[in-house]
Amino acid sequence: MKNNDTISIIIPTYKGEKSLSDLVEELVNVFNEYKIEIVIINDCSPDNLTHNICLELCSKFSDKITYLKLSKNFGEHNAIMAGLRNCEGDIAIIMDDNQIIPSEAVRLAEYTLKNKFDVVFCKYTEKKDSFLRNLMSKIANYSAEIFLKKPKDIYFSSFKAIKKDLINQITKYKGPFPYIDGLILSASNNLGSFEVTHSLRKKGQSSYTLGKLARHYANLITNFSTVPIHIFSIIGFFLTIVSFLFILSIIVEKILNPNLPLGYSTIISVIFFFSGVQMLFLGLIGEYVGKILKNVNKEEQYIINYIKKKNK
Repeated sequence: MKNNDTISIIIPTYKGEKSLSDLVEELVNVFNEYKIEIVIINDCSPDNLTHNICLELCSKFSDKITYLKLSKNFGEHNAIMAGLRNCEGDIAIIMDDNQIIPSEAVRLAEYTLKNKFDVVFCKYTEKKDSFLRNLMSKIANYSAEIFLKKPKDIYFSSFKAIKKDLINQITKYKGPFPYIDGLILSASNNLGSFEVTHSLRKKGQSSYTLGKLARHYANLITNFSTVPIHIFSIIGFFLTIVSFLFILSIIVEKILNPNLPLGYSTIISVIFFFSGVQMLFLGLIGEYVGKILKNVNKEEQYIINYIKKKNK
């Protein structure tokens, strides 16, 4: 064994029945010189196949696998929080169930254990996702630079390694809208970056729809930052000045030319424009208020309705 540290591998899965068995087999093989535990979180896949496969894996690798099944589909980040609270490793590697090459997870673990970073984010040499997924990732990363003050040299990917002390900090968050990278940034600035190879999706299709990506993005900008509110405050102040100048110009123009007809189309256009801005701003406020309400009501971050701990 190269190292006495325990490595936890956190795998959230949803409809992962086609890839999960092969992934776990490969992970056990490539980490054969390390002490590992694999924490699989079934985010309530709508079939029994994923659940049954997870139970089979628990039987086959009873000393290595902890299995959690959530009561409903809470989302990837909620599932990861469940995994982090139920892992015992000195570091936790978070990875998906399809596109991560297991040997790259070994390289990431070795790099993390050798260095003093609290967390190491992976950056892909070439990201082999769909155009839409890549575009949304770029938008989310750029937004994180603005709203969360993310360093430009760090790429937020789902493949990362987190040390135990930082895990203990971020799992203190009890709200229903966890955003793992946002929680990391709020607790530490000791961040590392590591380049890895990304794999094409071997089996099945991504469960990330456009709607899920949009909700993930909305969570990024409204749950861990008040910057959007400040931006709209500035826009509102600017539009107020523009409106005042526009009204003033109409009054002056009417005084100078009393026979000038009133600009009906202009007035209607201005009304529609400002109404749109107001509705957008109210929608943003609604996002904040809705999340405050759910936090006040102590909505559950996740509910585990089945758990199988590894044998010690």
